[in-house]
Amino acid sequence: MSTQSRIEWTEQTWNPTVGCTKISPGCKHCYAETMAKRLQAMGMCGYENGFRLTLMPDRLAEPLERRKPTVYFVNSMSDLFHEKVPFDYIGRVFDVMSRAPQHTFQVLTKRAERMAAFCCHIRVSTNVWLGVSVENRKHGVPRIDALRNVHASVRFLSVEPLLEDLGPIDLTGIHWVIVGGESGCKARPMKPEWVDGIKRQCDAAGVAFFFKQWGAWGSDGQKRSKSANGRRYRGQVWDDMPAVVTL
Repeated sequence: MSTQSRIEWTEQTWNPTVGCTKISPGCKHCYAETMAKRLQAMGMCGYENGFRLTLMPDRLAEPLERRKPTVYFVNSMSDLFHEKVPFDYIGRVFDVMSRAPQHTFQVLTKRAERMAAFCCHIRVSTNVWLGVSVENRKHGVPRIDALRNVHASVRFLSVEPLLEDLGPIDLTGIHWVIVGGESGCKARPMKPEWVDGIKRQCDAAGVAFFFKQWGAWGSDGQKRSKSANGRRYRGQVWDDMPAVVTL
């Protein structure tokens, strides 16, 4: 079912699939895996398989039943473009999104090549934003090129957890960049200078910048609670949102 989200850059989550498998360092301490196992232990409907990839067709119609315009993060507990999700099922998800123009849907993946392969055969609705995770240079940065080839009103990067200095990145065709550090007891630290490099490049390219969180490590390099570290970057909260491009 769709639920209200505590993720700063969205309003609701909608999970027409649940479960995933790890493919890169950004997955190491996956919050969704931890949550899925917790929900399984609680006997929550939909999590009988824990974090094993599971299609949830009974959830497909949920956005159609909500009239109030809502920003949905699609598959916060999975990856819509996982290799075990058939293209025909992904097509059903995109069909629902196109039939709910009152909503905005944010689709985020680490499987950028598969997303590009799927999207080259369809027209992506204006209310669907497509993004990729970018946690490091080796695995994350190459996903940006695949995303750039996708025709979407908003293309965005979720640079979370930011695990190293990304160096120069090509932001051509990118509309929005979200940056955040890792949470949890095993979190890896994020250095302020890494964020600085991304912010400078966003400013130069005219790309909206959203700072989500420091996570478990503060800007001073000290480990404390996520809430104690807060969201302020260089003295202020950055909540910039992208301008939707008319296709």
